[in-house]
Amino acid sequence: MTNFAAADAVISRRLESTLEELRQLVAHPSYSGEGQGMQACADFVARMLEARGFQTQQVPSAGHPVVFGLRPGPAGSPTLLLYNHYDVQPAGPAELWASPPFDLTVRDGCAFGRGAVDDKGHILCRLAAIDALLEADGELPCTVKFIIEGDEEGENVHLPDFVARHAGLLAADACLWEAGGVNHLGAPECHAGMRGIVYVELRLTTASQDAHSGLGGSIFPNAAWRLVWALNSLKGPDEHIRLPGFYDRVRPPTARDLELLAALPDSSQDLLHTYGLRGFIKGLRAGVEVQSEAVFSPTCTLCGLTSGYQGPGCMTVLPAQASAKIDFRLVPDQDPSEVLQQLRVHLDSHGFDDVEIIDLGKEAPGRSDPDHPFLRLVADSAEEVYGVRQLIAPMTGGSGPYHAFIHHLGVPIATVGIGYPGMQMHAPNEHFRLGDFVAGTRHTARVLARFGAGA
Repeated sequence: MTNFAAADAVISRRLESTLEELRQLVAHPSYSGEGQGMQACADFVARMLEARGFQTQQVPSAGHPVVFGLRPGPAGSPTLLLYNHYDVQPAGPAELWASPPFDLTVRDGCAFGRGAVDDKGHILCRLAAIDALLEADGELPCTVKFIIEGDEEGENVHLPDFVARHAGLLAADACLWEAGGVNHLGAPECHAGMRGIVYVELRLTTASQDAHSGLGGSIFPNAAWRLVWALNSLKGPDEHIRLPGFYDRVRPPTARDLELLAALPDSSQDLLHTYGLRGFIKGLRAGVEVQSEAVFSPTCTLCGLTSGYQGPGCMTVLPAQASAKIDFRLVPDQDPSEVLQQLRVHLDSHGFDDVEIIDLGKEAPGRSDPDHPFLRLVADSAEEVYGVRQLIAPMTGGSGPYHAFIHHLGVPIATVGIGYPGMQMHAPNEHFRLGDFVAGTRHTARVLARFGAGA
């Protein structure tokens, strides 16, 4: 049986060296969108695993290399698959960072840097838990496999096919997802599902070049106006999405889903305060109605618009081109390819067959059984660390390649980690709190030990 007191002592004693290793990992600006630093980062990740006795290989994919690691546990022990990614979001404007984004900086009890929490900090959290168990017990309690990929921030267009092709290599009994953490009250939460996504760019060209608005304003088509009219057809002020058949496959939350949501703390007032909102859309007020709508309703979000002149002062131009980026968040049992087709049919039927649809990535929604024994084990293991059992949320509003792991590997998926609501993930000054890092590492160590023991 694992000596958790000894393991916890190792985690605390090695914290500085763990942060130094994370500092070296963060120093690799592995932005998958531009392919910057990807191979060097994959090599570094592989070396980190090898230093812990993992057999590693970099498996080619249609995107960036996937780092696979295997360390066998005792004979007959179960296998736990750990999913992470080594790519990061762009740093964004340097002037908005209080410290260099690729130089992990510790201040005020937090560690700041791009990828600090998404997802390089979670890689080190898991490695630190493994270090603690190896030092305390001399071996791992179960077989551990890592899959650490480099395309997560690019909507994972390649990973589902990769998982399908390498199902034997990745075969496991359960999976820990890339991230996790605590809610706004400091209680740990596990998300048992993720929404799917269809991300598109709509493009429109009405002329070979921009024109003087005085010349063409009365007689030329305006790409910006035409795109606005097309966008206006997608969703009404009532927030109802108008694609044909869009809601046909939507599976409503079950009574058990609503029960789990009711057990979560009501974060509605915190959300209103944090984002400076006057209220929610659709007349939503608080509690389960907000929580349910946030994860069990599909969306159509206009993420960005580009057309014409947007610099200082005036430029009387009639735009020849316009574009918009849109994401559709999908819920079980919506099909991303079907939604993409519905979008094409909708635009054509409303006279916008000249609007080009660029598919930038799509993923299906996926769910684990929130009452699966593995999720219960993870939830129970939290109590010794946090003083409370981990709460289980039936879904989260975000998206990832969750469905591929469930569909091709048949594994239940749980979340454990170092995050908290104020971590500024994908934003300048991304960070984690050191206390959350230690707690997440201690929780991870207990999950590994109890999973191996069959608890």
